[in-house]
Amino acid sequence: MKAILCHRFCTPDELELADIPDPTAGPSEVVVEVKAAALNFFDLLIIAGKYQHKPPFPFSPAAEFAGIVQSVGDGVTEFAPGDRVFGSTGWGAARERLVTTVDRVVKLPGNLDFDRAAGLTVTYATTLYGLRERGKLKSGETLVVLGASGGVGLAAIEIGKIMGARVIACASSDEKLAFTKKHGADETVNYAGEDLRDALKRLGGTRGIDVVYDPVGGPYAEPALRSLGWEGRYLVIGFAAGEIPKIALNLVLLKSCDIRGVLWGAWAQRDPQGQRVLMTDIAKWCAEDKLSAHVHAVYPLAEAAQALKAIADRKVMGKIVLRP
Repeated sequence: MKAILCHRFCTPDELELADIPDPTAGPSEVVVEVKAAALNFFDLLIIAGKYQHKPPFPFSPAAEFAGIVQSVGDGVTEFAPGDRVFGSTGWGAARERLVTTVDRVVKLPGNLDFDRAAGLTVTYATTLYGLRERGKLKSGETLVVLGASGGVGLAAIEIGKIMGARVIACASSDEKLAFTKKHGADETVNYAGEDLRDALKRLGGTRGIDVVYDPVGGPYAEPALRSLGWEGRYLVIGFAAGEIPKIALNLVLLKSCDIRGVLWGAWAQRDPQGQRVLMTDIAKWCAEDKLSAHVHAVYPLAEAAQALKAIADRKVMGKIVLRP
């Protein structure tokens, strides 16, 4: 079978399209024929050796996938060959077939196509865990989303609206902000064209912002934190800007606010039942067309390098998908 392989820490252009043996299912495992695999910003970090997880070589990028169960191992009763499924393995999905444990796959709603389903798990599960479990977002509160046109930012807008929040989308161009408005944002801020702190102070009013959802970091972190009102919550999702910010803790003291880390993958391993509840809600909302699971572009497996470079160039609104 064909697979995109990373043999050493490298750039997208140094990835290899290779033939490797077909996988076999062991106990409590399934083999999935991959129909679509979704890429995320962290795939760039994984192949470069800059992510917190460093898989053994050789490995395939792409954490998320959707496809059809091809075979099952001993003890598997939840799935059968022919079942349509989606899920996440952390890495390894940029290939024609993969093997994974049953706790990492979920049955796919009948009205959801493979391309959209492939991009559901990481972005939407991270966001729902972040907003519901860590952020304690309440109906009527104001939510600020940085990097709002990317996959995880778009998920935050849509789930924030489902949870009843007023959503302020922040991004680097008017085109991206127009895209966020189509997906439910109530207000927008172009932080390339106006001062983020001033804009959020104006939009937050005397109460201030209740929750900040930040997958960007870098220079936008401190002004976003300063926008929080009393007992606000600042959610650390990631650092797409490339810089890990250093925050003056007196800002937290003066507002009696919280900085809360959101590491969905580690939580899902610690609380698999909670993760199933999360994914059940996400699948239900997607089937009801409450979540767009928007796909920006689809690339063939052989063009994985071009797909990753589109993410690196900040050209993507929504998700990028590979089709084996």
